[in-house]
Amino acid sequence: MILHALLLENVLKAPLQFFEVTPLGRILSRFSKDVDVLDTLLPSQASDVIYCAFEVLGTLFVISFSTPIFMSVILPIGLLYYVIQRFYVATSRQLKRLESVSRSPIYSHFGESITGATTIRAYGVTNRFVEESERGVDHNQSCYYPSCIANRWLAVRLEMIGNFIIFFAALFAVLDRSSTNPGLVGLSVSYALQITQTLNWLVRMTSEVETNIVAVERIKEYAETEQEAAWTVGNGPGATWPETGALQLERLTLGYRSGEPALRDLTCAVAPRDKLAIVGRTGAGKSTLTLGLFRIVEAMSGKILIDGIDISTIGLHQLRSRITIIPQDPVLFSGTLRMNLDPFDAYTDEEIWRSLEHAHLKTFVQGLQAGLRHEISEGGENLSVGQRQLVCLARALLRKTPLLVLDEATAAVDLETDELIQKTIRSEFASCTVLTIAHRLNTIMDSTRVMVLDKGQLVEYAPPEQLLQDKTSVFYGMAKDAGLVN
Repeated sequence: MILHALLLENVLKAPLQFFEVTPLGRILSRFSKDVDVLDTLLPSQASDVIYCAFEVLGTLFVISFSTPIFMSVILPIGLLYYVIQRFYVATSRQLKRLESVSRSPIYSHFGESITGATTIRAYGVTNRFVEESERGVDHNQSCYYPSCIANRWLAVRLEMIGNFIIFFAALFAVLDRSSTNPGLVGLSVSYALQITQTLNWLVRMTSEVETNIVAVERIKEYAETEQEAAWTVGNGPGATWPETGALQLERLTLGYRSGEPALRDLTCAVAPRDKLAIVGRTGAGKSTLTLGLFRIVEAMSGKILIDGIDISTIGLHQLRSRITIIPQDPVLFSGTLRMNLDPFDAYTDEEIWRSLEHAHLKTFVQGLQAGLRHEISEGGENLSVGQRQLVCLARALLRKTPLLVLDEATAAVDLETDELIQKTIRSEFASCTVLTIAHRLNTIMDSTRVMVLDKGQLVEYAPPEQLLQDKTSVFYGMAKDAGLVN
Protein backbone atom coordinates (compact mmCIF):
# COMPACT_ATOMS: atom_id res chain seq x y z
CA MET A 1 0.00 0.00 0.00
CA ILE A 2 2.77 2.43 0.97
CA LEU A 3 4.92 1.55 -2.06
CA HIS A 4 1.92 1.77 -4.42
CA ALA A 5 0.96 5.22 -3.05
CA LEU A 6 4.59 6.37 -3.40
CA LEU A 7 4.77 4.99 -6.96
CA LEU A 8 1.49 6.65 -7.99
CA GLU A 9 2.39 10.02 -6.51
CA ASN A 10 5.82 10.12 -8.14
CA VAL A 11 4.67 8.92 -11.57
CA LEU A 12 1.87 11.50 -11.63
CA LYS A 13 4.41 14.21 -10.80
CA ALA A 14 6.99 13.02 -13.34
CA PRO A 15 7.87 15.41 -16.20
CA LEU A 16 5.86 14.90 -19.39
CA GLN A 17 9.11 14.00 -21.15
CA PHE A 18 9.22 10.86 -18.95
CA PHE A 19 5.99 9.62 -20.57
CA GLU A 20 7.31 10.38 -24.06
CA VAL A 21 10.39 8.16 -23.64
CA THR A 22 8.79 5.43 -21.49
CA PRO A 23 6.48 2.87 -23.16
CA LEU A 24 2.97 2.91 -21.68
CA GLY A 25 3.05 -0.89 -21.25
CA ARG A 26 6.09 -0.60 -19.01
CA ILE A 27 4.34 1.89 -16.71
CA LEU A 28 1.19 -0.27 -16.59
CA SER A 29 3.34 -3.31 -15.78
CA ARG A 30 4.70 -1.51 -12.70
CA PHE A 31 1.17 -0.77 -11.47
CA SER A 32 -0.28 -4.20 -12.30
CA LYS A 33 2.15 -7.14 -12.35
CA ASP A 34 4.79 -5.73 -9.99
CA VAL A 35 2.26 -4.47 -7.44
CA ASP A 36 0.45 -7.84 -7.65
CA VAL A 37 3.71 -9.69 -6.92
CA LEU A 38 4.35 -7.34 -4.01
CA ASP A 39 0.85 -7.81 -2.56
CA THR A 40 0.13 -11.50 -3.16
CA LEU A 41 3.28 -13.54 -3.85
CA LEU A 42 6.09 -12.01 -1.77
CA PRO A 43 4.34 -12.12 1.66
CA SER A 44 3.44 -15.83 1.35
CA GLN A 45 6.87 -16.72 -0.07
CA ALA A 46 8.70 -14.85 2.68
CA SER A 47 6.46 -16.58 5.24
CA ASP A 48 7.30 -19.99 3.71
CA VAL A 49 11.05 -19.24 3.81
CA ILE A 50 10.88 -18.34 7.52
CA TYR A 51 8.68 -21.37 8.29
CA CYS A 52 10.93 -23.82 6.42
CA ALA A 53 14.12 -22.33 7.90
CA PHE A 54 12.82 -22.74 11.46
CA GLU A 55 11.57 -26.26 10.69
CA VAL A 56 15.03 -27.29 9.41
CA LEU A 57 16.73 -25.70 12.45
CA GLY A 58 14.24 -27.40 14.80
CA THR A 59 14.87 -30.78 13.16
CA LEU A 60 18.65 -30.39 13.41
CA PHE A 61 18.29 -29.31 17.07
CA VAL A 62 16.16 -32.39 17.95
CA ILE A 63 18.64 -34.74 16.23
CA SER A 64 21.63 -33.02 17.86
CA PHE A 65 19.92 -33.11 21.28
CA SER A 66 19.21 -36.84 21.06
CA THR A 67 22.61 -37.71 19.54
CA PRO A 68 25.12 -34.88 20.25
CA ILE A 69 27.77 -36.47 17.99
CA PHE A 70 25.52 -35.54 15.00
CA MET A 71 26.76 -31.93 15.32
CA SER A 72 30.09 -33.02 13.80
CA VAL A 73 28.44 -33.62 10.40
CA ILE A 74 26.14 -30.56 10.41
CA LEU A 75 28.89 -28.23 9.12
CA PRO A 76 29.96 -30.30 6.03
CA ILE A 77 26.32 -31.10 5.17
CA GLY A 78 25.41 -27.41 5.63
CA LEU A 79 28.32 -26.33 3.40
CA LEU A 80 27.26 -28.79 0.68
CA TYR A 81 23.66 -27.56 0.94
CA TYR A 82 24.78 -23.92 0.68
CA VAL A 83 26.87 -24.59 -2.46
CA ILE A 84 23.97 -26.42 -4.15
CA GLN A 85 21.51 -23.71 -3.14
CA ARG A 86 23.61 -20.78 -4.42
CA PHE A 87 24.35 -22.56 -7.71
CA TYR A 88 20.68 -23.39 -8.25
CA VAL A 89 19.31 -19.95 -7.28
CA ALA A 90 21.69 -18.11 -9.66
CA THR A 91 20.95 -20.52 -12.50
CA SER A 92 17.22 -20.55 -11.87
CA ARG A 93 17.07 -16.75 -11.89
CA GLN A 94 18.76 -16.54 -15.30
CA LEU A 95 16.63 -19.35 -16.75
CA LYS A 96 13.48 -17.62 -15.54
CA ARG A 97 14.64 -14.36 -17.11
CA LEU A 98 15.23 -16.15 -20.44
CA GLU A 99 11.79 -17.74 -20.24
CA SER A 100 10.14 -14.36 -19.47
CA VAL A 101 11.97 -12.61 -22.34
CA SER A 102 10.97 -15.33 -24.82
CA ARG A 103 7.32 -15.23 -23.65
CA SER A 104 6.69 -11.56 -24.56
CA PRO A 105 7.17 -11.99 -28.35
CA ILE A 106 4.48 -14.72 -28.37
CA TYR A 107 1.84 -12.36 -26.95
CA SER A 108 3.09 -9.48 -29.09
CA HIS A 109 2.97 -11.52 -32.31
CA PHE A 110 -0.45 -12.92 -31.43
CA GLY A 111 -1.84 -9.43 -30.78
CA GLU A 112 -0.38 -8.12 -34.06
CA SER A 113 -1.85 -11.09 -35.96
CA ILE A 114 -5.32 -10.48 -34.49
CA THR A 115 -5.13 -6.76 -35.33
CA GLY A 116 -3.96 -7.39 -38.90
CA ALA A 117 -6.06 -10.52 -39.53
CA THR A 118 -7.84 -8.91 -42.49
CA THR A 119 -4.58 -7.95 -44.20
CA ILE A 120 -3.00 -11.36 -43.49
CA ARG A 121 -5.95 -13.15 -45.10
CA ALA A 122 -6.02 -10.72 -48.03
CA TYR A 123 -2.39 -11.53 -48.86
CA GLY A 124 -2.89 -15.25 -48.21
CA VAL A 125 0.00 -15.53 -45.72
CA THR A 126 -1.94 -17.20 -42.88
CA ASN A 127 0.42 -20.20 -42.79
CA ARG A 128 3.50 -17.97 -42.47
CA PHE A 129 2.04 -16.22 -39.42
CA VAL A 130 1.02 -19.57 -37.86
CA GLU A 131 4.57 -20.86 -38.37
CA GLU A 132 6.06 -17.67 -36.84
CA SER A 133 3.81 -18.09 -33.80
CA GLU A 134 4.80 -21.74 -33.44
CA ARG A 135 8.49 -20.81 -33.70
CA GLY A 136 7.99 -18.34 -30.86
CA VAL A 137 6.27 -20.99 -28.72
CA ASP A 138 9.03 -23.50 -29.52
CA HIS A 139 11.70 -20.99 -28.52
CA ASN A 140 9.83 -20.28 -25.28
CA GLN A 141 9.56 -24.01 -24.51
CA SER A 142 13.26 -24.49 -25.25
CA CYS A 143 13.93 -21.86 -22.56
CA TYR A 144 11.35 -23.34 -20.16
CA TYR A 145 12.62 -26.94 -20.47
CA PRO A 146 16.05 -26.25 -18.84
CA SER A 147 14.15 -24.69 -15.92
CA CYS A 148 12.27 -27.97 -15.38
CA ILE A 149 15.54 -29.92 -15.68
CA ALA A 150 17.15 -27.59 -13.11
CA ASN A 151 14.30 -28.38 -10.72
CA ARG A 152 14.92 -32.11 -11.14
CA TRP A 153 18.68 -31.54 -10.69
CA LEU A 154 17.98 -29.74 -7.41
CA ALA A 155 15.51 -32.40 -6.22
CA VAL A 156 18.07 -35.22 -6.69
CA ARG A 157 20.77 -33.40 -4.75
CA LEU A 158 18.46 -32.32 -1.95
CA GLU A 159 17.18 -35.89 -1.66
CA MET A 160 20.82 -36.91 -1.29
CA ILE A 161 21.41 -34.35 1.49
CA GLY A 162 18.20 -35.44 3.22
CA ASN A 163 19.24 -39.05 3.00
CA PHE A 164 22.63 -38.12 4.48
CA ILE A 165 20.90 -36.52 7.46
CA ILE A 166 18.62 -39.57 7.94
CA PHE A 167 21.59 -41.91 7.55
CA PHE A 168 23.79 -40.15 10.10
CA ALA A 169 20.89 -39.64 12.54
CA ALA A 170 20.11 -43.39 12.43
CA LEU A 171 23.82 -44.39 12.42
CA PHE A 172 24.75 -42.33 15.49
CA ALA A 173 21.61 -43.50 17.31
CA VAL A 174 22.61 -47.16 16.71
CA LEU A 175 26.26 -46.57 17.67
CA ASP A 176 25.19 -44.83 20.89
CA ARG A 177 22.22 -47.13 21.61
CA SER A 178 23.41 -48.02 25.10
CA SER A 179 23.10 -44.48 26.46
CA THR A 180 20.36 -43.01 24.26
CA ASN A 181 16.68 -42.76 25.16
CA PRO A 182 14.71 -44.86 22.62
CA GLY A 183 11.90 -42.30 22.58
CA LEU A 184 14.28 -39.49 21.64
CA VAL A 185 15.85 -41.68 18.92
CA GLY A 186 12.43 -42.36 17.41
CA LEU A 187 11.59 -38.64 17.53
CA SER A 188 14.87 -37.60 15.85
CA VAL A 189 14.58 -40.23 13.07
CA SER A 190 10.93 -39.34 12.38
CA TYR A 191 11.92 -35.64 12.16
CA ALA A 192 14.85 -36.52 9.89
CA LEU A 193 12.50 -38.39 7.50
CA GLN A 194 10.59 -35.15 6.89
CA ILE A 195 13.59 -32.89 6.31
CA THR A 196 14.07 -33.77 2.62
CA GLN A 197 10.82 -32.14 1.56
CA THR A 198 11.45 -29.14 3.83
CA LEU A 199 14.94 -28.55 2.41
CA ASN A 200 13.57 -28.75 -1.14
CA TRP A 201 10.81 -26.28 -0.39
CA LEU A 202 13.22 -23.93 1.41
CA VAL A 203 15.48 -23.66 -1.65
CA ARG A 204 12.54 -23.13 -4.01
CA MET A 205 11.03 -20.41 -1.85
CA THR A 206 14.43 -18.70 -1.43
CA SER A 207 14.79 -18.71 -5.21
CA GLU A 208 11.26 -17.33 -5.69
CA VAL A 209 11.84 -14.56 -3.14
CA GLU A 210 15.13 -13.56 -4.84
CA THR A 211 13.43 -13.58 -8.24
CA ASN A 212 10.30 -11.69 -7.20
CA ILE A 213 12.10 -9.12 -5.04
CA VAL A 214 13.01 -7.56 -8.40
CA ALA A 215 9.41 -6.22 -8.42
CA VAL A 216 10.27 -4.08 -5.39
CA GLU A 217 13.37 -2.75 -7.17
CA ARG A 218 11.30 -1.90 -10.27
CA ILE A 219 8.67 -0.07 -8.19
CA LYS A 220 11.41 1.74 -6.23
CA GLU A 221 13.02 2.84 -9.51
CA TYR A 222 9.82 4.56 -10.68
CA ALA A 223 9.08 5.86 -7.19
CA GLU A 224 12.36 7.80 -7.35
CA THR A 225 11.92 9.36 -10.80
CA GLU A 226 12.81 12.98 -11.39
CA GLN A 227 9.93 15.28 -10.46
CA GLU A 228 8.45 18.34 -12.12
CA ALA A 229 8.70 21.75 -10.47
CA ALA A 230 6.27 22.74 -7.71
CA TRP A 231 2.58 22.84 -8.69
CA THR A 232 2.01 26.16 -6.94
CA VAL A 233 4.24 28.63 -5.08
CA GLY A 234 3.21 30.94 -2.25
CA ASN A 235 4.20 34.26 -3.81
CA GLY A 236 2.71 33.51 -7.23
CA PRO A 237 1.15 36.04 -9.64
CA GLY A 238 -2.23 37.66 -9.00
CA ALA A 239 -5.55 36.22 -10.15
CA THR A 240 -5.69 38.58 -13.16
CA TRP A 241 -2.22 37.67 -14.51
CA PRO A 242 -1.43 37.85 -17.39
CA GLU A 243 -3.32 41.05 -18.10
CA THR A 244 -1.81 41.99 -21.47
CA GLY A 245 -0.12 38.79 -22.70
CA ALA A 246 3.18 40.56 -23.46
CA LEU A 247 5.92 37.97 -24.08
CA GLN A 248 9.66 38.43 -23.85
CA LEU A 249 12.41 35.87 -24.54
CA GLU A 250 15.91 36.61 -23.22
CA ARG A 251 18.75 34.43 -24.57
CA LEU A 252 16.49 31.40 -24.24
CA THR A 253 18.09 27.97 -24.74
CA LEU A 254 15.88 24.87 -24.68
CA GLY A 255 16.70 21.18 -25.15
CA TYR A 256 15.38 17.71 -24.49
CA ARG A 257 18.75 16.34 -23.32
CA SER A 258 21.65 18.04 -21.61
CA GLY A 259 24.26 19.22 -24.08
CA GLU A 260 21.87 18.99 -27.06
CA PRO A 261 19.94 22.28 -27.30
CA ALA A 262 17.02 22.37 -29.74
CA LEU A 263 16.74 26.18 -29.45
CA ARG A 264 19.77 28.41 -28.88
CA ASP A 265 20.04 32.01 -27.63
CA LEU A 266 16.56 33.09 -28.69
CA THR A 267 15.92 36.76 -27.92
CA CYS A 268 12.82 38.69 -28.98
CA ALA A 269 9.84 40.63 -27.62
CA VAL A 270 6.17 40.15 -28.50
CA ALA A 271 3.97 43.16 -27.76
CA PRO A 272 0.46 42.79 -26.27
CA ARG A 273 -2.18 41.81 -28.86
CA ASP A 274 0.52 40.93 -31.40
CA LYS A 275 -0.18 38.01 -33.74
CA LEU A 276 3.16 36.18 -33.98
CA ALA A 277 3.62 33.48 -36.63
CA ILE A 278 6.39 30.95 -35.97
CA VAL A 279 7.60 29.23 -39.14
CA GLY A 280 10.50 27.04 -40.12
CA ARG A 281 11.44 23.70 -41.59
CA THR A 282 10.82 20.44 -39.70
CA GLY A 283 13.17 20.27 -36.71
CA ALA A 284 13.74 24.05 -36.61
CA GLY A 285 12.46 24.21 -32.99
CA LYS A 286 8.92 25.60 -33.43
CA SER A 287 7.13 23.12 -31.14
CA THR A 288 10.05 23.20 -28.69
CA LEU A 289 9.35 26.89 -28.11
CA THR A 290 5.72 26.14 -27.11
CA LEU A 291 6.90 23.34 -24.82
CA GLY A 292 9.23 25.82 -23.13
CA LEU A 293 6.36 28.29 -22.77
CA PHE A 294 4.37 25.71 -20.76
CA ARG A 295 7.56 24.53 -18.96
CA ILE A 296 7.06 21.01 -20.27
CA VAL A 297 10.71 21.43 -21.25
CA GLU A 298 12.65 23.51 -18.75
CA ALA A 299 15.02 26.21 -20.00
CA MET A 300 18.71 25.30 -20.02
CA SER A 301 19.55 28.99 -19.82
CA GLY A 302 17.84 32.32 -20.40
CA LYS A 303 14.36 33.43 -19.39
CA ILE A 304 10.77 33.62 -20.62
CA LEU A 305 8.88 36.64 -19.28
CA ILE A 306 5.09 37.00 -19.51
CA ASP A 307 3.88 40.45 -18.44
CA GLY A 308 7.30 41.01 -16.88
CA ILE A 309 7.18 37.88 -14.66
CA ASP A 310 9.80 35.16 -15.12
CA ILE A 311 7.73 31.97 -15.59
CA SER A 312 10.44 29.85 -13.90
CA THR A 313 9.63 31.56 -10.59
CA ILE A 314 5.94 30.56 -10.48
CA GLY A 315 4.15 27.24 -10.01
CA LEU A 316 3.33 25.02 -12.97
CA HIS A 317 -0.44 25.15 -12.36
CA GLN A 318 -0.30 28.91 -11.92
CA LEU A 319 1.41 29.14 -15.33
CA ARG A 320 -0.43 26.51 -17.38
CA SER A 321 -3.90 27.50 -16.22
CA ARG A 322 -3.38 31.06 -17.55
CA ILE A 323 -2.32 30.06 -21.10
CA THR A 324 -4.55 28.42 -23.69
CA ILE A 325 -3.29 26.05 -26.39
CA ILE A 326 -5.02 24.42 -29.32
CA PRO A 327 -2.69 21.44 -29.95
CA GLN A 328 -1.77 19.76 -33.20
CA ASP A 329 -3.14 16.44 -31.91
CA PRO A 330 -6.59 17.06 -30.39
CA VAL A 331 -6.97 15.54 -26.92
CA LEU A 332 -10.38 14.34 -25.69
CA PHE A 333 -11.32 12.17 -22.71
CA SER A 334 -14.04 9.57 -22.29
CA GLY A 335 -17.06 11.33 -20.81
CA THR A 336 -19.68 13.82 -21.92
CA LEU A 337 -19.04 16.54 -24.48
CA ARG A 338 -19.77 19.15 -21.81
CA MET A 339 -17.15 17.62 -19.49
CA ASN A 340 -14.57 17.81 -22.29
CA LEU A 341 -15.38 21.48 -22.90
CA ASP A 342 -15.72 22.53 -19.26
CA PRO A 343 -14.19 19.89 -16.93
CA PHE A 344 -14.46 22.13 -13.82
CA ASP A 345 -18.06 23.35 -14.40
CA ALA A 346 -16.88 26.95 -14.50
CA TYR A 347 -19.15 28.12 -17.33
CA THR A 348 -22.88 28.19 -18.05
CA ASP A 349 -24.62 26.27 -20.83
CA GLU A 350 -25.21 29.54 -22.70
CA GLU A 351 -21.47 30.29 -22.75
CA ILE A 352 -20.72 26.76 -23.93
CA TRP A 353 -23.29 26.99 -26.76
CA ARG A 354 -21.80 30.35 -27.78
CA SER A 355 -18.30 28.84 -27.97
CA LEU A 356 -19.65 25.91 -30.02
CA GLU A 357 -21.31 28.37 -32.41
CA HIS A 358 -18.06 30.29 -32.92
CA ALA A 359 -16.24 26.98 -33.44
CA HIS A 360 -18.83 26.00 -36.12
CA LEU A 361 -19.94 22.96 -34.10
CA LYS A 362 -23.35 24.18 -32.87
CA THR A 363 -25.34 22.58 -35.72
CA PHE A 364 -23.53 19.27 -35.26
CA VAL A 365 -24.10 19.18 -31.47
CA GLN A 366 -27.78 20.17 -31.85
CA GLY A 367 -28.18 17.20 -34.19
CA LEU A 368 -26.94 14.80 -31.50
CA GLN A 369 -29.64 13.06 -29.51
CA ALA A 370 -28.04 13.85 -26.13
CA GLY A 371 -26.70 17.30 -27.11
CA LEU A 372 -24.06 18.46 -24.62
CA ARG A 373 -24.54 15.15 -22.74
CA HIS A 374 -23.33 13.19 -25.76
CA GLU A 375 -20.86 10.53 -24.59
CA ILE A 376 -17.37 10.86 -26.07
CA SER A 377 -15.53 7.54 -26.32
CA GLU A 378 -11.92 7.15 -25.18
CA GLY A 379 -9.67 9.49 -27.17
CA GLY A 380 -12.73 10.86 -29.01
CA GLU A 381 -12.85 7.87 -31.36
CA ASN A 382 -16.55 8.44 -32.14
CA LEU A 383 -15.73 11.88 -33.62
CA SER A 384 -13.75 12.64 -36.75
CA VAL A 385 -10.29 14.18 -36.38
CA GLY A 386 -11.60 17.51 -37.68
CA GLN A 387 -14.48 17.52 -35.19
CA ARG A 388 -12.07 16.78 -32.36
CA GLN A 389 -9.97 19.76 -33.46
CA LEU A 390 -13.08 21.97 -33.42
CA VAL A 391 -13.93 20.77 -29.89
CA CYS A 392 -10.43 21.90 -28.82
CA LEU A 393 -11.09 25.26 -30.50
CA ALA A 394 -14.42 25.57 -28.63
CA ARG A 395 -12.58 24.80 -25.37
CA ALA A 396 -10.07 27.58 -26.12
CA LEU A 397 -12.87 30.02 -26.99
CA LEU A 398 -14.49 29.23 -23.65
CA ARG A 399 -11.35 29.99 -21.62
CA LYS A 400 -10.15 32.91 -23.76
CA THR A 401 -6.96 33.75 -21.87
CA PRO A 402 -4.83 36.78 -22.90
CA LEU A 403 -2.21 34.41 -24.38
CA LEU A 404 -3.16 31.80 -27.00
CA VAL A 405 -0.90 29.22 -28.64
CA LEU A 406 -1.95 27.53 -31.89
CA ASP A 407 0.25 24.51 -32.64
CA GLU A 408 -0.69 23.78 -36.27
CA ALA A 409 -4.28 23.82 -35.00
CA THR A 410 -5.89 23.47 -38.42
CA ALA A 411 -3.66 20.73 -39.81
CA ALA A 412 -6.46 18.11 -39.59
CA VAL A 413 -9.31 20.08 -41.15
CA ASP A 414 -10.23 20.86 -44.75
CA LEU A 415 -9.45 24.21 -46.37
CA GLU A 416 -12.99 25.57 -46.05
CA THR A 417 -13.18 24.78 -42.32
CA ASP A 418 -9.65 26.11 -41.94
CA GLU A 419 -10.79 29.44 -43.38
CA LEU A 420 -13.77 29.57 -41.00
CA ILE A 421 -11.54 28.79 -38.00
CA GLN A 422 -9.01 31.45 -39.01
CA LYS A 423 -11.83 34.00 -39.29
CA THR A 424 -13.07 33.02 -35.80
CA ILE A 425 -9.60 33.30 -34.30
CA ARG A 426 -9.09 36.74 -35.86
CA SER A 427 -12.37 38.07 -34.48
CA GLU A 428 -12.64 36.33 -31.10
CA PHE A 429 -8.97 36.60 -30.12
CA ALA A 430 -8.42 40.11 -31.48
CA SER A 431 -7.57 41.38 -27.98
CA CYS A 432 -5.22 38.46 -27.20
CA THR A 433 -1.58 37.78 -27.95
CA VAL A 434 -1.59 34.83 -30.38
CA LEU A 435 1.40 32.58 -31.18
CA THR A 436 0.76 30.48 -34.27
CA ILE A 437 2.87 27.59 -35.52
CA ALA A 438 1.82 26.95 -39.12
CA HIS A 439 2.90 25.01 -42.19
CA ARG A 440 0.21 26.64 -44.33
CA LEU A 441 1.79 30.06 -44.83
CA ASN A 442 -1.39 31.54 -46.32
CA THR A 443 -3.02 31.36 -42.83
CA ILE A 444 -0.41 33.61 -41.22
CA MET A 445 0.07 36.28 -43.89
CA ASP A 446 -1.95 38.79 -41.84
CA SER A 447 0.20 38.25 -38.71
CA THR A 448 1.79 41.23 -37.01
CA ARG A 449 5.21 39.58 -37.04
CA VAL A 450 6.84 36.44 -38.36
CA MET A 451 9.52 34.51 -36.49
CA VAL A 452 11.59 32.31 -38.81
CA LEU A 453 13.57 29.57 -37.07
CA ASP A 454 16.29 27.47 -38.64
CA LYS A 455 18.29 24.74 -36.89
CA GLY A 456 17.22 26.04 -33.49
CA GLN A 457 18.20 29.67 -34.10
CA LEU A 458 16.24 32.84 -34.83
CA VAL A 459 17.16 33.90 -38.38
CA GLU A 460 14.41 36.41 -39.18
CA TYR A 461 11.95 38.44 -37.09
CA ALA A 462 9.89 41.11 -38.83
CA PRO A 463 6.42 41.82 -40.27
CA PRO A 464 5.57 39.43 -43.16
CA GLU A 465 5.26 42.19 -45.79
CA GLN A 466 8.77 43.42 -44.91
CA LEU A 467 10.24 39.90 -45.24
CA LEU A 468 8.47 39.36 -48.58
CA GLN A 469 10.07 42.51 -49.98
CA ASP A 470 13.51 40.99 -49.34
CA LYS A 471 13.91 38.32 -51.99
CA THR A 472 16.97 36.90 -50.21
CA SER A 473 15.06 36.20 -46.99
CA VAL A 474 14.30 32.64 -45.84
CA PHE A 475 10.61 33.51 -45.46
CA TYR A 476 10.43 34.73 -49.06
CA GLY A 477 11.88 31.40 -50.21
CA MET A 478 9.28 29.48 -48.17
CA ALA A 479 6.44 31.65 -49.53
CA LYS A 480 7.74 31.10 -53.07
CA ASP A 481 7.79 27.32 -52.53
CA ALA A 482 4.20 27.54 -51.26
CA GLY A 483 3.15 29.44 -54.40
CA LEU A 484 2.19 32.61 -52.51
CA VAL A 485 4.56 34.87 -54.50
CA ASN A 486 5.65 34.77 -58.11
